[in-house]
Amino acid sequence: MDFSAVSSALKAIGELTQEVTSLWGVDDQVESLASELRWMQSFLKVADARKVDHEVIRTSVVEIRELAYDAEDVIEMFAFKVASKRKGGFSNCIKRCACFLKEGCLLHQIKSEIEKITAKIKELARQLQMYDVSKFEVDGERPSSSTVRLEARRPYPHVMDDNIVGLDDDVKKLVTVLLNEQSECRVVSICGMGGLGKTTLAKKIYHHSQVVGHFKHLVWVYVSENCQKRKVWEDIRSDLPSLSEEDRKMNDEKLANTLSSFFEENKCLVILDDVWNIEAWDSLKPAFSTRETKSKILLTSRKKEIVAHADKNGFLYELQELDYNQSWELFQKIAFSQTNSPGYKIDAKIKELGEDMVKHCAGLPLAIIILGGILATKYSSLTEWLKVSVNVKSYFKNDKGQVLKDVLLLSYDDLPPYLRPCFLYLSQFPEDYEIPVNRLIQLWISEGIVSSKQEEGDEGLIAEDVAEGYLMELAERCMIQVRERDIATLKMRSFQMHDLMRDVCLSKAKQEKFFDIADQSNARQLSTIGRVRRVSVHEYFPIQCFKSPRLRSILLFDEFIPKEMEESVDIWICYICCRVVINSLSGSWKYMFNNFNFLRVLDYEGREGAQSKLPNDIGKLIHLRFLSLRDLRFLNSKLPSSLGNLRCLQTLDLRIDWSYSIHVPNLLWRMQQLRHLYLPQQCSRKTKLKLGTVKNLQTLVNFNTKNCYVKDLINMTNLRELEIRGSFNIEDFNTEELHKNPPIIQSKYLHSLSIINDEGRIDPRHLAHLLLSCENISKLRLDVEIRRLPEYHYLSSNLAYIKLRRCKLEEDPMPTLEKLLYLRMLELHEEAFIGKEMFCCGQAFAKLESLSLKGLNNLEEWKVGEEAMASLQRLEIQKCRQLKKLPDGLRFIATLQELKIESMPKTFKDKVEEGGEDYCKVRHVPSIIFQDCE
Repeated sequence: MDFSAVSSALKAIGELTQEVTSLWGVDDQVESLASELRWMQSFLKVADARKVDHEVIRTSVVEIRELAYDAEDVIEMFAFKVASKRKGGFSNCIKRCACFLKEGCLLHQIKSEIEKITAKIKELARQLQMYDVSKFEVDGERPSSSTVRLEARRPYPHVMDDNIVGLDDDVKKLVTVLLNEQSECRVVSICGMGGLGKTTLAKKIYHHSQVVGHFKHLVWVYVSENCQKRKVWEDIRSDLPSLSEEDRKMNDEKLANTLSSFFEENKCLVILDDVWNIEAWDSLKPAFSTRETKSKILLTSRKKEIVAHADKNGFLYELQELDYNQSWELFQKIAFSQTNSPGYKIDAKIKELGEDMVKHCAGLPLAIIILGGILATKYSSLTEWLKVSVNVKSYFKNDKGQVLKDVLLLSYDDLPPYLRPCFLYLSQFPEDYEIPVNRLIQLWISEGIVSSKQEEGDEGLIAEDVAEGYLMELAERCMIQVRERDIATLKMRSFQMHDLMRDVCLSKAKQEKFFDIADQSNARQLSTIGRVRRVSVHEYFPIQCFKSPRLRSILLFDEFIPKEMEESVDIWICYICCRVVINSLSGSWKYMFNNFNFLRVLDYEGREGAQSKLPNDIGKLIHLRFLSLRDLRFLNSKLPSSLGNLRCLQTLDLRIDWSYSIHVPNLLWRMQQLRHLYLPQQCSRKTKLKLGTVKNLQTLVNFNTKNCYVKDLINMTNLRELEIRGSFNIEDFNTEELHKNPPIIQSKYLHSLSIINDEGRIDPRHLAHLLLSCENISKLRLDVEIRRLPEYHYLSSNLAYIKLRRCKLEEDPMPTLEKLLYLRMLELHEEAFIGKEMFCCGQAFAKLESLSLKGLNNLEEWKVGEEAMASLQRLEIQKCRQLKKLPDGLRFIATLQELKIESMPKTFKDKVEEGGEDYCKVRHVPSIIFQDCE
């Protein structure tokens, strides 16, 4: 059950009552409302804990949420009305307007609204009290949410693994077919019912070393049920480096011909995932030449007739269900991953229950994975396993086609209440959308779905940490699929939902009226609904159709705007929680800014064409928590001063199109709730921002000392990520006695530091002093000329990832870097080092797992000692054209799994290939990949 709406309303009431204690006459109404909401919250918790599944209770949950939203809206309307009359700060305004409000009609209106909502809640409470939840049967004590979150921080290996069982033979057969250049087969198809693992198998092939080495270009695109050829073609184009951004302006016919010619001239593998029918293939095939070519297509589909239609010589591979032994093996990898340690023995009764439940999954990998994910969170508790076993028998039918739906529904019903709104929120994203974790977490918090004020046991956890724990638990339950991880911390950076899981999520969200989908078919309906809170738009929909004054969220994704429509529309919206992409008329901007006064999040994403200016009316959206102007182009080079009214902002993204210099007025210091600030890459010369009052910042991107004050960093004690772009000079720097300069960074939480400067060198003394105060960072990126690497004692001993680019180091950096005991990834790119020799001796880099050398144009010799880099797994050498040979020491690195040689001279490649003089050094490496070596 969704507690978040009630919790958010109570939080808003709590914050407001602190401001209005002097407004006699309204406190009683507010406290009465809060009391009723607290009763509702308690009722929901008890009903959920006791698994009450009565129809009246279910339908009442929707009404409870709406009443909670109404309560929050009326409180925020009060704040809005007060703020609209202010001439100074919000708190001062309340004091000055107290007498006016108490005597005026506004106070009467607010009282009346609160009393109406309170009366509705009381009536609903009276009805619900007829259903005494204490009398419903309790299935057993459930762990508290705080306990779950603490336990969820235990390692779950299955979240990291590919979870592939029984696919090795499939991979070998398909790789052989794809690499056979003598065959006339151009289209290979993996077919089977949903949940069999078609996409998993295709990904395994996509990353296979022989495939990567054979094809010059590999492209992966999602097609999905709603096939949009233009979007698919543009996705293909974006993965091909030889095609420019200008190709995006081509009409369909020209773009298709361009892609077809490219595939004819280059050896490419294009993977089309999830092609639903022959019509979808027919719409896409103009981009794929029918003439003789060495390029190939691998598609996944539930329809096996597609491959014969696409290519008479095509190869059809029908994926089969897992046998029982494979099913049990896969289940164990998921369900027992957290206890999978040497000597661990599965309880006999639990094993018996598990074996019985696996039989109900009909050999479908997705069903087994989801079931295992449910049980992985039960910590091998026999009581919990018995409950799930009973549910499996009651949920699951004998119909194989129904098994997946049953297990997916079970996975949702098993979610604790704090995870349900988080999960339902994901239904608003389009199918196959890769969701960025940081952005999603910021949106959850902005909408009040996640808060730092949780149950007892969570003290000290900020909202971002709580949200990350929630997301991790969804991954542990296998309800989302991790796509990208942070290279240093291995935390999720992006994820997707399986289309079948998304279908269940979407169904539940509609059932609970979590949001509305807008399209041309229901435009009239949406224009008359007054209580729409969230709208997700996956095709063009004019903003003027929305008439709801209570609107909080509009999601419209620009990928779903037909190309032929772009020339005729004046406005479109693309919002992730209220994501807006606006092209053009200021009247449309003003409509939004003047009618959607309760919006919490606006995320503008720029597209082709310049915007005249950002209207001053944006300052009316005083409840905004999230605002992004990323990639927009403004003809007017100054942002409006009314941005200073947005005191509730938590996330502000001002990364305007980098080719435009823009003036940001000195008003950000007013936004003291800011947690994530992204400044423009290029500010005008007159921009000078004071940020010393913004003490809650966790993310600060594009900071520089031309437009900001370095001393303000000292006050940011919660900073976690800092990116400096451009100049960096410390004010009043003591060059004589360096130790007397005060520390720049006071945050003990800073884990990531990046310095990017295209304007010239950075003073090495300033750099060393900055690094000295970053004692806890685990990630360091230096993309700036420094000539000399700071000495070891200036670097954090916690560093796990370092990237050096264009540093032009004159001395070998390895003797310094090898002293970092926890370094796992090292990248030296594009003249990071301009010397000729590099040495890794002794037991250097004991924990290094990945090393990338790119664009070291002067490097001629690289030596590696017998005991150096003992943990190295991946080595990449690219565009180091003067390098004569591989180091002898590589032969002693038994852990090395992958060696990638790219854009190196043919003579170098010949030495490494089998039969070459360097092959003996790497013959033990399972995967050796060559690309673009001439």
